[in-house]
Amino acid sequence: MATHPPQPPEPLTPEAARDLHRMHRAEVAPGLTERELDAVEARFGFTFSADHRAFLAAGLPRGSRSWPDWRGGDPEDLAGRLSAPVDGVLFDVEHGFWHPDWPARPAARAEALRIARAELASVPQLVPVYGHRYLPGTAGESGHPVLSVHQTDVIFYGNNLSDYVRREFTGRSSGLPARATVGFWSYFVNGGPGIDVTAPTPHSPCATSAPEAFDYLRMLALERLIGRRHHPHQLVEAGLTALVLGVETESVPVLAGLSRAEHERAEPLFGRVLAELVLPETGVTAEAARWELVRWWLRMIVGGSMAPADGGDLITHEGWGALDRPEPLRPLVETVEAHHTADGTRRGARERAIVTEAERLLAGPWPPAY
Repeated sequence: MATHPPQPPEPLTPEAARDLHRMHRAEVAPGLTERELDAVEARFGFTFSADHRAFLAAGLPRGSRSWPDWRGGDPEDLAGRLSAPVDGVLFDVEHGFWHPDWPARPAARAEALRIARAELASVPQLVPVYGHRYLPGTAGESGHPVLSVHQTDVIFYGNNLSDYVRREFTGRSSGLPARATVGFWSYFVNGGPGIDVTAPTPHSPCATSAPEAFDYLRMLALERLIGRRHHPHQLVEAGLTALVLGVETESVPVLAGLSRAEHERAEPLFGRVLAELVLPETGVTAEAARWELVRWWLRMIVGGSMAPADGGDLITHEGWGALDRPEPLRPLVETVEAHHTADGTRRGARERAIVTEAERLLAGPWPPAY
């Protein structure tokens, strides 16, 4: 049987780009002209992908420093945003990171940095979209995933630009798994220390009473609010946990009793459970939801129902990154980074340090003052 190559992604149309601008709620200035886009690329030595170019041609977001101002922004600031991904890798090289495809790491730190800089000179350029979210700068190409980049902690933050804007600003995403499209940076989401943010939260049920089971369902609802997916079996387990612990609604027993062959019913049944418990996915701001979820994830780290490094990665990107890097979470983030760069003999100690930092955060006021 003949096989057909995958169809190239559809490029972002002007109409679709204007729809995206209506989602992010920022002020939108007139879009960049073709001449302006060409001038930006020439001045800073990179290229926009086709989707990024179409997005900026439809309008230029303003009013928040998170949006790069390609028309009137400070050139040093723009250059710093462009260099940040490579600078972050070099920072981690200083602290022990080494890519497996590079030549053997020399003992001298200065020589290691020299080799790393030479290797990084040829990696695909990442172009800032918003904050530390980036698109590969590949001229004429469409459909690249948006990456959230903090040093060598790199994760998918949207299957493409459209999916990213929906996820970041409306809490909704397609739910489809993202795919790697560019070399080097793909290593970090396909085998490096980062996690795929589109993957369901890696945890086990953590309720032992009816109130905890109720809260467990509520946290799953908040995860869905900010765009996180769930495996069907996780929703069935949540229903079974609620049923066993005495949370009663019409749909809980049905959800709890789904067989593997019936897993496609889990998502709509979970929605019915939320409605019956008066747990709608609206009425809570995305910021408030993220702070509640950070506390929940910290509790799971401390309680042992989520691995410390996995929970730390999740909090780094869904909490610290998405909340514009609040200082109280920085020690936890730095502890997680130290875990990722530690050798095998030190990782156990680093994991214990993540748990200790989680305990410290939970002992203070919530949300933490900053």
